[in-house]
Amino acid sequence: MVIGIKKTSEEHSLVFFLRKQYYRIAERLSNIETFQNFTGFGLYDRKVIEFVRSFGDPYPYFRGMLAEIGLPYKKIYYDQPKRKFGITKNNWYTLYDIGMLGIINHSRVPLRLATFVGFGGAALSLFVAIAYTIAKVIFWNTFSLGLAPTVIGVFFIASIQLVFMGIMGEYVGAIYTQVQKRPYAVELDRINFDIEPQVPTAVPQTGSMEYEPAGEPSTQSHTL
Repeated sequence: MVIGIKKTSEEHSLVFFLRKQYYRIAERLSNIETFQNFTGFGLYDRKVIEFVRSFGDPYPYFRGMLAEIGLPYKKIYYDQPKRKFGITKNNWYTLYDIGMLGIINHSRVPLRLATFVGFGGAALSLFVAIAYTIAKVIFWNTFSLGLAPTVIGVFFIASIQLVFMGIMGEYVGAIYTQVQKRPYAVELDRINFDIEPQVPTAVPQTGSMEYEPAGEPSTQSHTL
């Protein structure tokens, strides 16, 4: 693999800064070594493409797949010039979608973080409740609890639940997309293909599959 790494960019400085920070965060959260500032542009051997196709992921994260394969690679650094023609198809939503896909495909840290924060929130709520109880017992006549602790606690717990329900929803959405097993593309026609398609024929005696060229009877077969 020869992959292109974006060294600098003439795009908006804020966007480029956010991209770099995202790649750093994804690198730390990921359980594999990823390519930072890599957009998928590169030169790939056919073996690499076959490995990528073997993943069988209907919603693939191509950049992460290349890093996960682990084949030898070389990096070429380039400076991205400012776009002169056309309009990019990416917006904040599509960038968020790709960004979340890159994290959830190679990391289980967000799910475990939800557990840790849940325990931390429970411990903090218990500590605050004990502190308010002790203060009320000591300063019974002067200390007024009011509704503030209740309201703050309810909003605090509700916000944590909403955030991590969203994270879990990302994983559930990824699972739903994968179980659909949609094809990468639908072939309309094949041109200049000399290899004839092979049709599988079952052999009940052995339970194996034999393949014969379509349209031609054959006395020899290849058992898989």
